Amino acid sequence: MVIALQDYTPLRDDDLPLKKDQEYVLINSSHCDWWAVENDRGDTGFVPSTYVAVKCEGAFMVRDSRQAGVYTVSVFTKAPGSNGEKNPRVKHYQIRQTEAGEAMFYLAEKYLFSTIPELIHYHQHNAAGLITRLRRPVSQGGGCSQDITDPSKDQWEVDPEELTLGQEIGSGQFGLVLEGTWNQRKVAVKMIREECMSDDEFKEEARVMMRLSHCKLVQLYGVCTQHSPMCLVFEFMENGCLSDYLRARKGHLSQDLMLGMCLDVSEGMAYLESSNFIHRDLAARNCLVSENNEVKVSDFGMTRFVLDDQYTSSLCSKFPVKWSAPEVIKFCKFSSKSDVWSFGVLMWEVYNEGRLPYENRSNAEVVESLNSGLRLLKPRLAPDAVYLLMEWCWKEKPEDRPTFALLLHELASVSDL
Repeated sequence: MVIALQDYTPLRDDDLPLKKDQEYVLINSSHCDWWAVENDRGDTGFVPSTYVAVKCEGAFMVRDSRQAGVYTVSVFTKAPGSNGEKNPRVKHYQIRQTEAGEAMFYLAEKYLFSTIPELIHYHQHNAAGLITRLRRPVSQGGGCSQDITDPSKDQWEVDPEELTLGQEIGSGQFGLVLEGTWNQRKVAVKMIREECMSDDEFKEEARVMMRLSHCKLVQLYGVCTQHSPMCLVFEFMENGCLSDYLRARKGHLSQDLMLGMCLDVSEGMAYLESSNFIHRDLAARNCLVSENNEVKVSDFGMTRFVLDDQYTSSLCSKFPVKWSAPEVIKFCKFSSKSDVWSFGVLMWEVYNEGRLPYENRSNAEVVESLNSGLRLLKPRLAPDAVYLLMEWCWKEKPEDRPTFALLLHELASVSDL
C-alpha cells in the first residue's frame, strides 16, 4: 500500500488521479519516476512516484514545496492526532529558517540546525515536536530504504529449523518468552504476537539490541524473520526476572548480594548512558538474573538512541508511573536522568526484597505525592549510604541527579566500606 502525499491531476490518458492522504494499492514500482497503482474502485493507472509514500510508520521524504527554495518534510503515521484523529495519514512539516543572525533550519522551533541533513538526522532519532520520528526515508524508487543494520541480514538470521522451543518462561507486552535450544545452547526465545508489534517495531527492537554489547546487558544472539511469528533469540538467564527472584528469596538476601545487584545494573546502565541510549522502562521486572546471581538489564522495547540526552515521546506512550520521573509524567520527556530516577526505584525494590513501590496507592495518588515533594521511604534493609543515593536519584530537577557513571563509582565505594 501507498498513501498520496498530495493531489495529482492526470497529464496522460493512462495516468490515475490522486487524492491527498488516500490509500492506493501499489502494482508496479520498477520505474523510478512513475508507479502503477490501483484506487479503491479498482481503477488503475500511473502516478509520479514522488507523489506517494510507502505506508510504513515514520516513512518520510523531503521535497520541494510550492514556494521556491522552501522544503517540506512529509511523514506517514498511524499515531493519533492532537484532535483525536486516528486514521493513518501523512503529516506535512515545512522546514523553516530563523530570521535573526546566522540562518538556522528547524521543524520544531526549539531544535535548530546549521544544515537540513543535520536536522533530518536529529529527527530520525527524536520526534521532538513531530507526530512521530522520521524512521524510514523513502528512496527515489519509493520504497523504504534498507538500513545497514536490518535484522534480516544473514549474520543475524537464525534458521528456525535449528531452533527447538520448550516451555513458556515469561510473557510481556509484545508476546511470550519460551525456553529453547539453538546450536546446542540454551536460549530464551521472545515470540512476537503479530497483533501487538508491527514488523517495523520488531526490527526497531532488533536494531537496538544489535548495536549494544556489554556483559551487564542481556545478549541478543539472532532473529527469526522468515518465520511466523517472528522472534528474537537471547542468552538464557536461569534465575528469571529480578523482581520474581527477590520475592522468592525474601529473608535470605545478603547485603553483599543486594549491593552487587545494584552495581550490576548501574554498570549496564552506565554503558547505555555512554552509548547515548536511554532505556525508558528500567525496573526490577526488566532485569534478569543468571545462574551465578549476576543481574543484567533487559527488555529494550522502549529504548531510544538520542543525540542530546533527551527524547520527547511523540505519542506520549504508556509508561509505568510508579517508576517514572516527574518530567516524564508531566511532559513525556525522557533522558538518561529519567533512567536514573527509575534506577533509584529499582534500588528501592532490591532492598525491599521485591515489594512493589507505592503498592497501595493509585497512579493519581503517586503523582500527587511526587508533586508534593514526597518520596519513597527508606527500606529497612538499606544502609544509610545506599538510601542517600536513592534520594539523589529522586531529585526534582534532572540536572541535580547523578549520572550512572557517578552512581557506579559511589556504589563501588559503599561496597568497600
